[in-house]
Amino acid sequence: MKRSDESFWAPQEDTTCLNRMSETSKRILQLVEKGEVRVSDHGYDELAEDEILVRDAIGGIANGQVVEDYPEYPKGPCVLMLQKDRDGRPIHVLWGIPRGTTSPAVIVTAYRPRVEQWTDDFLRRKR
Repeated sequence: MKRSDESFWAPQEDTTCLNRMSETSKRILQLVEKGEVRVSDHGYDELAEDEILVRDAIGGIANGQVVEDYPEYPKGPCVLMLQKDRDGRPIHVLWGIPRGTTSPAVIVTAYRPRVEQWTDDFLRRKR
């Protein structure tokens, strides 16, 4: 795994794709399984801030659920996944693939979802 200088990606649209794998998430999972993963500088900062281990973010994708899918995001397709850490606590990981490339899968950001902002299952934003 290599550190990436990718800047923070902040998807603007809200395309919800609950409880199923999207094409973006399938592509990300394939890249992760091949070990083609990077973590953005922002991703490292956010992982550290919420005390999430990189190995938990990477290892949890296989059992993750799609929260929001952004296949047409200008900086490249990305997907927000609900995953669990090694203790079974929920984490959200925003995965992306840089525009114009087919690899690597990039952890753009990751955080522990807050109950004030998310529904009880952490799959939908509260309005």
